[in-house]
Amino acid sequence: MTRVAAIDCGTNSIRLLVADANPETGELVDLDRRMVIVRLGQGVDRTGRLAPEALARTFAACREYAAVIKEYGAERLRFVATSASRDAENRDEFVRGVLDILGVEPEVISGDQEAEFSFTGATKELTGRDDLAKPFLVVDIGGGSTEFVVGDEHVRAARSVDVGCVRMTERHLVHEGHVSDPPTEAETASMWADIERALDLAEETVPLREAHTLVGLAGSVTTLSAIHQDLPEYDSAAIHHSRIPYARVREITEWLLRSTHAERAAIPSMHPGRVDVIGAGALVLQSIMERVGATEVVVSEHDILDGIAWSVAQPSNGRRPLPNGLG
Repeated sequence: MTRVAAIDCGTNSIRLLVADANPETGELVDLDRRMVIVRLGQGVDRTGRLAPEALARTFAACREYAAVIKEYGAERLRFVATSASRDAENRDEFVRGVLDILGVEPEVISGDQEAEFSFTGATKELTGRDDLAKPFLVVDIGGGSTEFVVGDEHVRAARSVDVGCVRMTERHLVHEGHVSDPPTEAETASMWADIERALDLAEETVPLREAHTLVGLAGSVTTLSAIHQDLPEYDSAAIHHSRIPYARVREITEWLLRSTHAERAAIPSMHPGRVDVIGAGALVLQSIMERVGATEVVVSEHDILDGIAWSVAQPSNGRRPLPNGLG
């Protein structure tokens, strides 16, 4: 076993996984898995820059994670940054802050790399199951982008497009600093049209309709699973590998898009940081299912974070102590 740490810093959240990994057996044993909503992508679509308050929230989470990594004595750390930091003019400020706190430089990866990690993390446990037909279509609905990957044991095609729960919310539902509560029919229609254009782009590269099993990742999808199951609180074990029929995805999405902030916040499994963006994320999933003709989505709690951890654990990467006394 190699003890590894992986950090995934996206547009909406920053997540940490510390795990013991055995590349020979394919076993990944979680020691600590946590998430903080930092909204790093706040306003990026409009301003092209990372906001000072967003950077402050992200750096505070990094300091928390540094303490956890040191406590567990991880041998290797990989920090991957996705959509928001790819888009920002002042991403160097973000890189310097992370380097100062964690001693490693964040890798601002491409959308294609993001898709590869997501596919590995989501499907490593599924490839041996005979109740799930291949190829898989893995969709990772993030805050700023959505990754599409088709493959079986290996990736056949991948594409990242700039449509996510935060980006769609800010682009279509925010006016004078306030989120529509609830969205109007015109706003929802505008958001849906934007998503459809993104799906057209994805389909230029990825044969979406050739997949036989749809696997959905990230907070929008897992939250929909929790709502579908009427869980009294967020329960990763109940959510992981659950299935949501298309009819329920549509029903829940329609309710979310006509509900108020207070009604969504009252859902016991809803993270406070997702209340304003969950409707947009749900609409992205519904649109994908309609495009590919999926009758259900298989929900995975294992995603890009697990893929990052596996990339660190590979023997070819070697082992070395973490800098700044973290290891």
